[in-house]
Amino acid sequence: MAPRIFLCLFALLFSACSAPESNNQPTTSQAVADIPATGDRLVDASIGDASNLIPMIAGDASSHAIAGQLYLSLLKYDKDLNLTGQLASKWEISADNKTITFHLRPGLKWSDGQPFTSADCGFTLKLIQDDHTQSAYKSDYALVSGFEMPDKLTFVVHYNEPFSPALASWSSLAILPEHVFAGVDIMHTDLSRHPKATIGPYMLADWQAQQSILMRANPNYFDGPVWISERLTRIIPDRATQFLELSAGRIDSVGLTPIQYKRLFEQRESLKKNYNRYKYLDFVYTYLGFNLKRKPFDDIRVREAIAYAIDRQEILDGVQLGLGETIASPYKPGTYWVNKKLKPRPHDANRARQLLAQAGWQDSNGDGILDKGGKPLSFTILTNNGNKQRADAATIIQQRLKKVGIAVNIRLVEWSAFIENFINKRQFDAVILGWSLSPDPDQYSIWHSSQTGPRQFNFLSYHNDKVDADLDAARRTFDRVKRKHYYDNMQAEIWHDLPMVFLFAPYSLPVMSKRIHGIKPAPAGIGYNSEHWYVPKALQKYHVTSIAP
Repeated sequence: MAPRIFLCLFALLFSACSAPESNNQPTTSQAVADIPATGDRLVDASIGDASNLIPMIAGDASSHAIAGQLYLSLLKYDKDLNLTGQLASKWEISADNKTITFHLRPGLKWSDGQPFTSADCGFTLKLIQDDHTQSAYKSDYALVSGFEMPDKLTFVVHYNEPFSPALASWSSLAILPEHVFAGVDIMHTDLSRHPKATIGPYMLADWQAQQSILMRANPNYFDGPVWISERLTRIIPDRATQFLELSAGRIDSVGLTPIQYKRLFEQRESLKKNYNRYKYLDFVYTYLGFNLKRKPFDDIRVREAIAYAIDRQEILDGVQLGLGETIASPYKPGTYWVNKKLKPRPHDANRARQLLAQAGWQDSNGDGILDKGGKPLSFTILTNNGNKQRADAATIIQQRLKKVGIAVNIRLVEWSAFIENFINKRQFDAVILGWSLSPDPDQYSIWHSSQTGPRQFNFLSYHNDKVDADLDAARRTFDRVKRKHYYDNMQAEIWHDLPMVFLFAPYSLPVMSKRIHGIKPAPAGIGYNSEHWYVPKALQKYHVTSIAP
């Protein structure tokens, strides 16, 4: 799928990775002829089920991992993180940077045999612009002032003013079939679970809620043969159980926890023989976010006290075994867009106590918990079940905050319920979550005050006029240096305001069965060409049938 911003549950994400770590031992997979062959099944695991297979509605990683195999965008990022054509073969940008003309690939068809045309592009654009459509990605396409479809293979979009993320945005909008979605209430439709026509390398075959999602290869996929016949995602909410299934050979790919990566994997010769490990810093970070509409988080002194009370390095070492980096801003460490002047607030319990005292919180009854107006200083941290690193981070934070007089409760919730019942409805005090980001630096949908509506990504209800202005200005310039200036200012304001405490950027730690061939690590990761992976005939493990979904 095209990279975009979404809530990350740290399922296996194939991006920005290094070459596999290998023990260089001869394996069966190295002894056979390396020739692509049709057949077999790739089995992976996710800690959370998908929630919605309509990409513009879904905002979580598990949904996009599936939907990204079904629906495609006009553009995509290639292995070197450069934009290239997907449903479009080429494009032109006008001299004034206000018009983009896309030329669609000829002969494309939806899985039901209907032709893919520019009408589908126009329909999808109108759909995401519609007031009824609740989409976290809406803001990018609200700026399109008009569009044309001069013929079935040409789609032209116009902007009233230059919009620097414009081209990148067309790598994120998955095109929907007009003949299927026309007249459908996109917010309430069975198509979110049972697609009728798709265009990606795979088609949905079966979805057992909270158990598994099965996809079968699209025999008419336009970009060459899809060798692996089936992809099965098993929903296994517990990472320890995932590792047991991996050790038993019942899973081909999964994301490891740090302790599994560093210790348990090394202890099992069968795993080292049959799987490749990968370690890389992704476009992902983990944070503690505050519901700014709820007390006591409406007081910046309380938020700042929490930031000083937390020891980020302790969390990184404790939950990630050091496999990651502490951060002070919402960009991937080491990239051009990071404001390098910002540093994480140091752990300083005394400073935290001083700030809380300034905010009027005192321990009036000597129970060790601060109070004000007869109410104790307490709140609940909510995070998703199945992610031990987040649960452990919450526990460490709980212990640190108790030492400065703050009582913290921890609640773990199954992923899809977490999104639907708590995040989308803003029913939380504080959350520990992760963001998965696009290579493009625009983070308008997370930080701009206009993005606090239903299903939008500014669910912390953050509002800073300077941040809004910087985000708006950065969108209107193509000058890289000027854009960085605006984003540096934005990061400085966010650092000061503390709508969230940036905790760390974790290393992603996936493993992949060595029988899966065609994996070519690149700056974009290992998933950019996943539809072209294959299993040589001699190594095929599963015998699948050709029953149409």
